[in-house]
Amino acid sequence: MIEMNYQAGEIVYVIIRNPHAQDVAQVQQAAVVQHPENPNELALFSHENYYPFSEEFAVFKSEEEAEQAYEDAFGSTEIEGYNG
Repeated sequence: MIEMNYQAGEIVYVIIRNPHAQDVAQVQQAAVVQHPENPNELALFSHENYYPFSEEFAVFKSEEEAEQAYEDAFGSTEIEGYNG
């Protein structure tokens, strides 16, 4: 199990990959909440869905940390010479 240093009510940022295109990912805001089916566990809530904490999600306490990790993993979100 992943060690969590999070509490219900916190806002976190996660890097989520598109399940249909593994080379597409984005940083999204999520809330840490009590898991609706297991009140002894926490879950991530984003876009009207609950996600259990797992190794599938890179979770960050700040948007800046998440954006830096995204850039390290996928490159800059800004493309030189792109105007468009």
